[in-house]
Parts: sequence; C-alpha cells; structure tokens
Amino acid sequence: MRLSLCNLLLIVFIIIASCSNLNNEGWKQDAADPQRLHRSIGQVTDVIVYDIFSPPVASRIYAYVSVAAYEAVAAGNSNYVTMAGQLHGLNPLPKPEQGMDYCFELAAVEAALKVGRALVFSENRMDNFYAVIMNEFKSTGMPRAVFKRSVVFGDQVADHIMAWANADNYKQTRSYPKYTIQNDPSTWKPTPPAYMDAVEPHWNSLRTFFIDSAAQFKPESPTPFSTQKESAFHKEALETYSVGKSLVEGQKEIAAFWDCNPFVVNVKGHVMFATKRISPGGHWINITRLACQNTKADFAQSAEGYMLVAVSIADAFISCWDEKYRSKLIRPETYINQYIEEAWAPLLQTPPFPEYPSGHSVISSAAAVTLTRVFGEPFPFTDSTEIKYRIGARNFTSFIQASEEAAISRLYGGIHFRPAIEEGVKQGRSIGGYCMQKLKTRKQKLGSQSKSDMNQL
Repeated sequence: MRLSLCNLLLIVFIIIASCSNLNNEGWKQDAADPQRLHRSIGQVTDVIVYDIFSPPVASRIYAYVSVAAYEAVAAGNSNYVTMAGQLHGLNPLPKPEQGMDYCFELAAVEAALKVGRALVFSENRMDNFYAVIMNEFKSTGMPRAVFKRSVVFGDQVADHIMAWANADNYKQTRSYPKYTIQNDPSTWKPTPPAYMDAVEPHWNSLRTFFIDSAAQFKPESPTPFSTQKESAFHKEALETYSVGKSLVEGQKEIAAFWDCNPFVVNVKGHVMFATKRISPGGHWINITRLACQNTKADFAQSAEGYMLVAVSIADAFISCWDEKYRSKLIRPETYINQYIEEAWAPLLQTPPFPEYPSGHSVISSAAAVTLTRVFGEPFPFTDSTEIKYRIGARNFTSFIQASEEAAISRLYGGIHFRPAIEEGVKQGRSIGGYCMQKLKTRKQKLGSQSKSDMNQL
C-alpha cells in the first residue's frame, strides 16, 4: 500500500522526535560519570602540591572541597543525608527548586572546584581545569537551562560552605605568634638542612568537624625524657638509631613510599632547592579514588567516600597537632646527634614539628578505619599514588595493612620513636571509628562491617 505524502511526513516526524527524546535523556548518563569528580579532586591535589601547603592545611582544603561536592550531589538523591547539623557549625544548606530539572553531578563539581579555588593560591590552575571540565558537561547534550540552573545551585552550595569555612578560626591563626623554641632539652628544636620554623603550632584552635574537641582522643603521654643510658627514653632512641643503621632494601622502599613530605629541601654543594610531593592526607584521598574506581562506585557513592575520609583526616590532624604542641617532644635526629652519634642522619628528612605522636600513624589509621567501614574488608588494592613521583606501586590486602605499613615507615625513616607510632595508631583508629559512628550519610546504615569486627581494629 502506497503511503500518502502526509503519512510519510508524519512517520518521519515521529522518528525524529523519538531520537530527540533519546538524545535528551542520554546526557544524564554521560554527565553522571564519576571520573569527573575524581579528576576534580585530583586537580585540587595537584594544586595543593604546587602551592606547597603543609599537611594540616591540605587536610582542611580536602575537607571543605569534599563536603561541598557531597552536599551538592546529595541534594538530588533521597538516599543520602545532609551533613548539616552533624558537622560542627554547618547549618542547613540551600535547596534546589522543586519540580525543576538539575544535573546534581555538575552542581557537585561546580561546588567542589569553586571551594577549591577559594582555598588555594594558584587560582589560574583551577580556572584552566574548570574551563575544560565545564565544556565536557556542555558536550553531553545537556539542555542549556539545566546546565545554568545546576551551576547556580553549585555556586549556592559553595558559597554556603565557604561561609562555614570562614568561621573555623583558621584565618585568625594566621596572625598568631610563631612557635618559640624552648631551652628545655626535651623539647623540639628545628632540624637540618633547612632548620624550618615549627608548622602550625596553633592548629588545635581550629573548629573540629565531628570530634567533640581537639583533646577528645588525647593519647597517653610520651615516655619521660631522659639522657640516662638505662632509661626507657634512651632505649627508644637507640632502637630508632639501630634500625636506621641496619635498614634493608625493603624497609627503605617502604619509608620512601610513605614519605609524603610536601617540601623536601635538597642541598647540592652551596645550592639549596625543594622537591614537591603529595601530603600524607593527599595520599589517602588518592587511595579513596582507587577504592571508588575498583568498586565502580557511582558519583554519589564516590562523593560520600571522599567526604567521610576527608573529614576523618582533617580531625585526625587537629587531634594529632593538639598533642604535638602539648608534649613538644624532641625529634630522634636531635636526640641521637646530641647523645648517641653526632654524625647520624635519618633516612628521611625530619619534618618541622614536634615528634609525638606520629602524624602518619594518626591520619593513616583514621583514614583506613573509615575506608574499611565504607568499602568493607578484605579489600586488596594496588596503591599507585606515588608513581607520578617516580616511586613504584605497592600491593595491600586491606586499608588497615596499608595504614600499618605507613605507620612503621616512620621508624624506618628515622623520624619517630616507636611509642609515637603505636600510640598514633590507637589515636587514629579511635577517630576513624568515631567518625563512622557519629556521621550518618544514608537513610540505611552504611558499611558491611559488624560492630564487633570493627572493635578489633
């Protein structure tokens, strides 16, 4: 049967309309790709490294960026719960207009990058990346009105997060006095080669994210200082000294892998120059990315993982720094050079802040417990974080195993006594456990681990 011209045109119109509807819906899957979130967090890391932020300051940046991303995407997903009222000082956030279409993944990237830009120095590096990723969202075929509405909502979330961040006492600490070196022989002194000032001596005065106070998880006091050869403190120093003198290749590799010193000063003759690397918190943020990718976590799940790990690390730094500048304990390098061997040097460069407890031990343990609650255990993974810094990947059977290696690496590196490591692990695990106990991200309980299982950590 021959079709009339009108019928033929009607069929063509229906086909075109159907294809148009498919294209209109197709952008949603493309725009929801979590790789854009991973790349955005990765860009923040790259700028943190470039700008040489100290580990505590870097942890603050990650926390606010990650909360911004989480809140923006959670606003469009009824399974997720806002952090307003759960994180200290965070008031209810702006809400999207009811009945309007949004791309909440775009809003999350917008919020994260706007907050990140506000907290770093190299704004141009953020701007260049922002232009690229926004063009990618546009290329998905997203309707122009949806794009604009989503960006506006992301900006509203970012502005709210920045107002929250501006009230955490960080800016006030920029004008606080520097650490004063004390004559007490037990206390921290600047170490070679740069003899840098103590980093962030007032970090415990920042508002915490979820722990009750900086001192909530105060560790046991360090071993009493002594120069007597029969004393426990001298024996601890002898252990660090002896381990450093007899390192095997595998121990050196572990120390180098977990060094994560964002500013290593190199001295070549009369020339001094710096090597930039990822911070310890940044290393664990990247492990979070690896975990999300290994489990094929969607955009919202990835934002949730980043947020929980980032605030856990941020409070771990506040808690750790609270004790560091309470005990003000001397570093192994200083003690050993004065009382054991003047020419001894640690494998790693000693960071510029007091010894006790080990920051790596605290923040790695907090992050590992948080990640274990989110992704379960066992969780074998290959940690390729350090490849871009020309250090090979390492394989782990779990986040806890990785954190334990990070902790003991500080003994191999010669920059901590053993109690700083062991007490730091306890402190960090308590903080990570408290994070997952206190913060609720979903209407249904998150995590596959039983309470009895996790208590063993």
